Amino acid sequence: MELTRKTVSATVATLWSNPESARTVDEKAIHNPVDLEGWLDQLSYSSSLALCDENRVQSQVLYGDEVLILEEKNDWSHVIVPSQPSSKDPRGYPGWIPTEQLSEEIYDGDGVYVSIIKHGAAVTNQGDDKMHLSYQTRLPLIDHTIDEYRVWTPHGDSLIKKEHSELVEVNGDVGNGDELVKNAEKFIGLLYLWGGMSSYGYDCSGFSYNMARSIGCTIPRDAHDQMKSGERVQDGNWDVGDLLFFAYEKGKGSVHHVGMYYGDGKMIHSPSTGRIIEITPLKGTIYEEELCGVRRYWGN
Repeated sequence: MELTRKTVSATVATLWSNPESARTVDEKAIHNPVDLEGWLDQLSYSSSLALCDENRVQSQVLYGDEVLILEEKNDWSHVIVPSQPSSKDPRGYPGWIPTEQLSEEIYDGDGVYVSIIKHGAAVTNQGDDKMHLSYQTRLPLIDHTIDEYRVWTPHGDSLIKKEHSELVEVNGDVGNGDELVKNAEKFIGLLYLWGGMSSYGYDCSGFSYNMARSIGCTIPRDAHDQMKSGERVQDGNWDVGDLLFFAYEKGKGSVHHVGMYYGDGKMIHSPSTGRIIEITPLKGTIYEEELCGVRRYWGN
């Protein structure tokens, strides 16, 4: 049976584990328009940690991305996210999104997209209403002027300043590891968010996924799936932008973390709840003990 397609119409839609996962403290994250900054500002360390420890959040989906509807329950939709490859479902990443954050408006074209390269860049619709978008939000190109791109959105054709965006071709050339790390540096100091897939907050694999997206490469959503794909890199042959994977039991157990090789024995990564994106050396740290593999998805 062919599944119904819908489009995310909120700046960032959080993908919850089930309709009961959202708490009172999460109220600002489950409406449309969504207030991501307000939600994150009021999360304490313990309520942030519970997003993971209590299995409340799975991932997030950006404005304009497509989802497939599995079922609807009250005000929630059980969806698949095709743009986020996952071993959980061959069709994409599964989870629940508030139905009010979805639109029945669908774009059926292909070709060139406009990608946001500045966090908080505004898209302005025909009524002069503005939405401030996450880094790596992608919207189909309709036309352009000297200073702006006209794009398709779930709210109708809208404008984005060229200085805050770039053109991306579907199945176009993939960039290199140096470009990936340069893009990652923009987010040093950003607070970790479990399930985070936006420039309001990334988790470890959300960070590597979106930096890969920034150079035109789609990789699996989760760290353990990222570890299973890509080109295996032998010790001593690491290059800038390679993905470094870490496992429990001094590298012998299950994969629990991923970072990006920065060069000079360092990595850039989003560590854990309560911490910020950072560049850190590997030698003499727990990361050196837990390193279990290195994968390359792009050339240098």
